[in-house]
Formats: sequence, structure tokens, C-alpha cells
Amino acid sequence: MRALFIGGTGTISAAVVRRLAADPDWEVWLLNRGNRAEAVPEGVRQVRADIRDEAAVLKALGDSVFDTVCEFVGFIPADVERDWRLFRGRTKQYIYISSASAYHKPAGSYIVTEGTALANPFWEYSRNKIACEEFLMDKYREEGFPVTVVRPSHTYDERSVPVAVHGDNGSWQVLERMRRGKPVIVPGDGSSLWTLTFNADFAVGFTGLMGNPGAVGEAFQITGDETLTWDRIYTEIADALGVEAKLCHVSSDYLADVGRKYGYDFAGGLLGDKAVSVVFDNTKLKRAVPETRTAVPFRKGVRRALDYILSHPECQRPDPAFDTFCDRVIAALEASKAEV
Repeated sequence: MRALFIGGTGTISAAVVRRLAADPDWEVWLLNRGNRAEAVPEGVRQVRADIRDEAAVLKALGDSVFDTVCEFVGFIPADVERDWRLFRGRTKQYIYISSASAYHKPAGSYIVTEGTALANPFWEYSRNKIACEEFLMDKYREEGFPVTVVRPSHTYDERSVPVAVHGDNGSWQVLERMRRGKPVIVPGDGSSLWTLTFNADFAVGFTGLMGNPGAVGEAFQITGDETLTWDRIYTEIADALGVEAKLCHVSSDYLADVGRKYGYDFAGGLLGDKAVSVVFDNTKLKRAVPETRTAVPFRKGVRRALDYILSHPECQRPDPAFDTFCDRVIAALEASKAEV
């Protein structure tokens, strides 16, 4: 079988490509600009082209056909409309990577299934994902375009430790604050529930859907089964660093309002996602892919990530602006306590 990945070297997609490249039943192609060639496993065929240039893509692919096409970099409706033009009639399955943030915030129940309504008034990113899903499902109903929708939640790999609030350079500055004994910001009161998924676990579920005729016309959420509070997540990070967790709980509404003044869009990522307690029911996925399970719980995954980050200086990206923002927010809250 032949698979084409659009992207293929990101946090989620790289793990899927590695797993599939080790499967002798699959011939793996990547379509991207070749910016991370070192991340491409041996034996994978790389087609260098910008997916936004339809003419260049058609020329690069020639008359090739695929059993599965996987779209990892489609964010707005124009992206999937282009893919529909490019791949209708030349693939048996088109897998679109949407997002669990597309689910209604807050939903009527904290238990989330694929049938939970899609709506997110807080985050344009999520609304665009919903619009992409709607276009593709319309094409499935109208003409049989063979779409499968996948909705990941917070998926991470060894190159980054997942946190709820960070600046433009990722999570390193949060780790540095912990290492220096400084308090870190945790949204809400720290008790909301969140699910973290290591990318290798995600890849098991995803590859199990590839080439599966029963997945066409369906949506699947792929997450781990381990649900933790944000306090527990930050405490696990601190334990892995060998330091004390000093947590400062800050209202998500407050962070959204104050963050805007400093150029941070926390409204989408918090009010539209991480601040809302959710527990994912993965029954549908496990029926389709029985081997799906959490093999890398967070207590193990965070140590893998820290081992990698601390030994790779390129992952250690300082963010003094975010550090200053945290200091000011925490100082303002402490001052307000003293005034009451």
C-alpha cells in the first residue's frame, strides 16, 4: 500500500511516519518543502514541493495514486478545497487532521465523544478546523470523497514539555522558572482535567485507521486515556526536574485579558481549550484499532522529553519577555492580596 503525507515531520506526523516506515506493507511518501530532511526515516520517498502551489504539486506527483493521503498542515477551508481538487480520484482515503479543540466549549458534558457538538466561540483556529471538516464531509456525502477526520488533543514529543501557559518560544522558559525556584502560572485553580498524549501512542491509533475502509466517512478522536489535573501535570514536571513545584493559580479570564495587552492570545488556547475539563471517550477508536492504549504515561513521557531537551541546546529557547510577563502578573496578584 502507498501513503502520502502532506507535512510529515511535525510533532504528530513524524511519529506516524516513523511507525509506518517500519511496516513492510506500506510505501511511504512525504510531500513538503524539505526543511527537516534529517527527520525523514530511511526508505521514505520525499517529494519536495510547496503544497500551496497546486501546479508544482501536480508536476511533482505526476500520475501517482495513493491508498491514503494524510493532511497534517491544513488549517483553513482553502487548504482542504485545494486538496480535494488535487486528490479526488487518486486516493482511496484522505485523512484530515482536525483538532479536539473543535468540540463545543464548554460542552454539555465533560465526557467527550465524536458525537459531541462542534463549536468554539473563543478560538478562530478551531472554527477554521470545523469549517474544514464540514467542507470535506459535504464532499463525502455529495460525491463519495473518501475522507476520514482525526481529532487529536494535546499531543507532545521529546522536543517539548506540554504546559498550559507559555510565550512565543514554547515551554523552555517555564522549565527555567522552575529550575530557578520561581513560581509558574497555572490557569484556574489547577483542578481542571486535561489529557496529554505522547506522539508514539497517537501513531498507533492513527496508523490503525490508515487503509481501513470502515474509517471512511467517519471522525475519530485520538488521545491517551490518562486524565490529569493541571496541578498534577506541573507537579510531575517539577518532580522530573528535581525541584519543588511553586504554582501560582491565575484565572483564565484574567490571563486572557491581561495577556492581550502584552500581545499574547491566551483566550483561544485557554478559554477555548485547556481551561475546560474534558475526558475523552475513545471507545469508537478502540473498536476500530483494538491495540490503541497509553503505553507512555505522562510521568514517563515528561522524563523522556526533559532528557532530550536538556541535552539539546537548540530546544532551550529563552523567552525574557514571557518571563517578565509572569513576574508582573504574579506580583500584581500578590499585591492585590495584601490590599484586601
